[in-house]
Amino acid sequence: MSNGWDREADVVVLGMGAAGCAAAVAAADAGASVLLLEKMPEGREGGNTRISGGIWFNSLDRDGMATYLRSLCGPYTLPEEIIEVWADETYKNTEWLEGLGVTPGVHADYKPEYPEMPGAEFYGGYLGVNGEMGQQLLWKALSAAVRDKGVEVLLDTPADELVTDDDGAVVGVAATSGGQPLRVGARRGVVLATGGFENNPDMVRDYLQLPGSPVWGSPAGTGDGIKMAQKVGADLWHMDNMMAALGFAADGFEAGMYVMFIFSMGFICVGNDGRRSHNEIPPQGHGHGLIDGDYELFQRRPLHVIFDENTRQAGPISPPREILPVGWNLLMEGYEWSADNSAEIEKGWIQQADTPAELAETLGIDPDGLEAAVASWNEVCAAGNDPLGRPAATLAPLATPPYYGFTSAPLLGWTNGGPRRNEKAQVLDPFGQTIGRLYAAGTVSSTYSRCKDGGFHIGDALAFGRVAGRNAAGETPR
Repeated sequence: MSNGWDREADVVVLGMGAAGCAAAVAAADAGASVLLLEKMPEGREGGNTRISGGIWFNSLDRDGMATYLRSLCGPYTLPEEIIEVWADETYKNTEWLEGLGVTPGVHADYKPEYPEMPGAEFYGGYLGVNGEMGQQLLWKALSAAVRDKGVEVLLDTPADELVTDDDGAVVGVAATSGGQPLRVGARRGVVLATGGFENNPDMVRDYLQLPGSPVWGSPAGTGDGIKMAQKVGADLWHMDNMMAALGFAADGFEAGMYVMFIFSMGFICVGNDGRRSHNEIPPQGHGHGLIDGDYELFQRRPLHVIFDENTRQAGPISPPREILPVGWNLLMEGYEWSADNSAEIEKGWIQQADTPAELAETLGIDPDGLEAAVASWNEVCAAGNDPLGRPAATLAPLATPPYYGFTSAPLLGWTNGGPRRNEKAQVLDPFGQTIGRLYAAGTVSSTYSRCKDGGFHIGDALAFGRVAGRNAAGETPR
């Protein structure tokens, strides 16, 4: 083959999550031959899309959702051209999925997470395959569509480097397949859809200042696409934006364990001094909480989570499959959290002690501070008013020993930053010039500069995946 390629296609797509699948389908529909390279082996492919809620948001009005996105950005504004294309394409997501044979349905009655922001009234809640959440349903539908379109998929084939011509345009990919080098030529373009950098400890430390955070999702998101794009001159955006939650690393599991107090609100979060410093349950969305009158990243730093025997007995502190069928450990590893949290305590993932002071010693925090914090919290619950602003309905005392706790680093869900792109999904250099024939979509280059609502990440991946695939297919063949 020319240029020493082992394989060639019109469009080469890197990654098999929502963005990669959408790009591959769109490029194939535009008449291009498509080759999709997926880093992970069979049974582990699909990125975070596979183990997410698989939900996309219902856009009730194209212009209204454009207003909502502007509001969510706040001072971290996006180019108007990107907002307009985002609004157009996310409005079309449901119709496009129906064209692939998906039957959409409303999943529960989800309201906007930022109801006070202009445009929130046009957010129509969650849509899912057959109205269901998680269970790999959306990814299975998308990956089936990819193959139905005749797209060839090479699993266990991580891309190592983008290949450029003398003018700096991307003309192919150097990859490894089955442990052997593979050079793949792209006659029209390459689409990066390789996911985020949450599993790259150095990048997490440098960009997010979260050393030691475990990860909720797929182990595939190690920043490969970001680094490949940087090497060919890409600028970066949104590198400090993310979503994190309560959770911890667990021996024997690749991903961290996610914690969400559903059955009892009897818990507090404290710092190394043992003291509460903020409302643990502020009004919040996917990654941001309303704190001191403004939205900021939440959870943003390590915290120690404390609860008592009443909360332990109330139900699992990690949502069970019947409530939230998502996450790597649940869907891929098959881990089922115990109904009363006893198995996790026995494993040593959750620490136990007879008194708050003893628990503090185990967790490595100030014993006097935690004793005072628990006593103060119980007084707050008795009074029915939290000076830090926690809602009255969540004021459940910690009064029944033994006491339990764990340290949340916190758990990193996903990142938003990567190569800067324009409204055509073309990757840009630091001077705003396009890098020829290189496109990006999904969390490798998320649209979102600040706040995100539910279903926004899947919605964005589908929308700009299609944009990237169409435009790459429209390039003049080499």
